[in-house]
Amino acid sequence: MNQYFLTKESQELVPFPHILEFAFKKSNTVQFDSLKKNVSEFLRFYYVVDGRLSWVIDGNHCILYPGDLAVILPGQIFGGERDLMEPGTVFWIEIQLGLERQDGRLSLGKWCLFTENECRAISRVLFSNNSPVVSKFREAGNILQTMQAEFQSQEIGFTTRINQLLHDLIILTTRHLTSQNSSRRDFPQSFIKLEQTLRDNLSHQWTVDEMAVLMALGATAFSERVKNFTGFSPLNYLINIRISEAIKLLKQSDRSVTDIALEVGFYSSQHFATTFKKLTGYTPSEFRKNNNDN
Repeated sequence: MNQYFLTKESQELVPFPHILEFAFKKSNTVQFDSLKKNVSEFLRFYYVVDGRLSWVIDGNHCILYPGDLAVILPGQIFGGERDLMEPGTVFWIEIQLGLERQDGRLSLGKWCLFTENECRAISRVLFSNNSPVVSKFREAGNILQTMQAEFQSQEIGFTTRINQLLHDLIILTTRHLTSQNSSRRDFPQSFIKLEQTLRDNLSHQWTVDEMAVLMALGATAFSERVKNFTGFSPLNYLINIRISEAIKLLKQSDRSVTDIALEVGFYSSQHFATTFKKLTGYTPSEFRKNNNDN
């Protein structure tokens, strides 16, 4: 199934006035203007099942990998880095809530079983947190997948079960945010430096062995850690970086497709065009024309 989408008008959400949207979406191509930046009015959770997604959350440029959960709070600006949705699979849920400004407490409504002290503690964690992304949070994916099954089956007690799952999602999210250290990932700053090195030298024909040396790892250990960290093999991850940079150049310059292909590391314009279309659904020329038309 590529899409499951519920809005507040959907029959399934009638028992849940606090849930405004619940969705599962799989996209194999770039979706133009489908994730425009706007100010969120709700508490929103986005869980990445697969893909490498570049988003802007409250002024922060965030790259999300499989297993990551983005937490968007009311009043924060959220959208795609270039207002587009990249190829990937995502769960999301939007929750209506209030915020009692005088005591800084979230008001979640009658469905909520949290005590006042718990609401204050949750509010403090969410609004004081510097990172909008909970890394490697597989439990969130399991919760959202179970919620979808409950919406679809509507067996006895499904209303209570879904609200319980929503409580679990909020509790576990705040606990993970509390314990998440500043490095945020088990493959931390060294990987960020590696990616920057690759971006600075994309015309170089990188091998796995060369990349592994930069991380002071053997090729096998390096490949395993990159796969666990990003969901991609090292070479496929490198291809995603190359395509990401190519998209920027296609949108920001009038340089020829061949020049761009060589700059980002493809050995020919034909190889570049084939790979670009496979990952975005468009040839480079079609992408540029579509972007100019918009």
